[in-house]
Amino acid sequence: MSIRFKLLLSYAAMLIIPLILILLITSLLLVSLRGNMTSVRGAYESTENRFDHDVVEHVAKGIWRSIQRDPELWIDRPYLDEMTTELHKNDAGLVIRENNTLIYHSDIFNQLTDLASILPPYKGPGVVTHDILRKSGNVDYEIMQFDSRNEKQRNTLFIVLKINPIVYFIHRYFTVMFFALLIILIGTHVLLTTYMSKNIIKPLQALRDAAREIKEGRLDFKLGVARKDEIGQLSTAFEEMRSRLQDSLEVQKQYETNRKELIASISHDLRTPLTAIRGYVDGIIEGVADTPEKNRKYMQTIAIKADELDHLINELFLYSKLDLNRLPFQFETVHLRPFLQDWTEELMFELGKKGIALRTEIHISPDILVTMDRDHFRRVLNNIIQNSERYMDKPAPTIQIAANQVDESVVIELTDNGSGIEPNALQHIFERFYRVDESRNTNTGGSGLGLAIAKQIMEGHGGRIDARSQLFEGTTIILTIPIKQGSTGE
Repeated sequence: MSIRFKLLLSYAAMLIIPLILILLITSLLLVSLRGNMTSVRGAYESTENRFDHDVVEHVAKGIWRSIQRDPELWIDRPYLDEMTTELHKNDAGLVIRENNTLIYHSDIFNQLTDLASILPPYKGPGVVTHDILRKSGNVDYEIMQFDSRNEKQRNTLFIVLKINPIVYFIHRYFTVMFFALLIILIGTHVLLTTYMSKNIIKPLQALRDAAREIKEGRLDFKLGVARKDEIGQLSTAFEEMRSRLQDSLEVQKQYETNRKELIASISHDLRTPLTAIRGYVDGIIEGVADTPEKNRKYMQTIAIKADELDHLINELFLYSKLDLNRLPFQFETVHLRPFLQDWTEELMFELGKKGIALRTEIHISPDILVTMDRDHFRRVLNNIIQNSERYMDKPAPTIQIAANQVDESVVIELTDNGSGIEPNALQHIFERFYRVDESRNTNTGGSGLGLAIAKQIMEGHGGRIDARSQLFEGTTIILTIPIKQGSTGE
């Protein structure tokens, strides 16, 4: 059963059940008061007669015809008393006026001091007027006026009916009120059903259609339900789910593309040294290396290529473990300035042998402490230096290392005066297997994993790695590592 049909049934029940209960309770109350339904019907009929103006009007016309036949009845008190008794049964009374003087009135008007003032004036011989409403105090009266045909005496017969305005109104317009109330009730439920259908059913239908779109794999749409109620919250959560699912699929596609590129890169980088090794081995087997000098040179080349292959495999294995968070870090608290000074002293000796000048500007307090894995952080620094060495193209190659405290972190900048990096390539240098040299020449590029590994290690230390470069002038790699809480700076 659909929600729409359930709502329709519920609103129909809300309409019908209250009506049935009202009728049932009213009937039970009336029966309990009157004893049985026959008594109730009799009470209604008697009440109806009390408020039936036709009965009063029939008596009034009878009196008027009798007086017209016998004018002496105007002053015949026994007759008037008899008629008064008849009218009293219907909560009405009789008044006779002669030349603006009241000569008779029923006993029910004894307490009515302003009776003469509420009676309408003489209107003309033989004039009969119905439904004249007058008010005296808090009581309403309906007056029927019969003017005599004798204009000289100007006698007037008044039949005055005391009415309860509320009961009179309800009794007179009960049918109209009942159907009006019924129409209003039905109309209210129709409007309420339409409103609820618009505000509940349509958003749910939109959610259903969106679910079908997702089922078919179509995620390039947006579910726009701007509401703040529970359905709006559900729609917002559904839209967030769709957006995240779309993002995850895009990431999955990107991962698949990266995986293919990774396989292609690994295949190429593994094949290159293997091909060289195989070529030199074939040369030895076929006797091309026919002298001890050639044989030694071939074997040295094979050893170099084997080292390159081993280095590439180690780099790949390390990156995979970092990427999968399977390489544990051996963190310890380290005084950063002594660590950098020791490392730069070793580095200056190594670079000096290659003809590369090293300048250092370490402006941090000796008391600054950082939490690091010494071996992995040293690997980050070495990878950056190795990259700088490969792209040195100046007559006087220089590397500069600077360290400064910035807020709650230490910023280490490693700058070279190499060939620099093009702006469109700079944003990719931390991606795995990316090389600025697209030819993937091992003479100018390594495995393509050095900076990617450096990025993974820095993120593992809670820091970051960035780069800036100017083509033909050099590149700066920027390392940011947080200072341990409680250590003092300059």
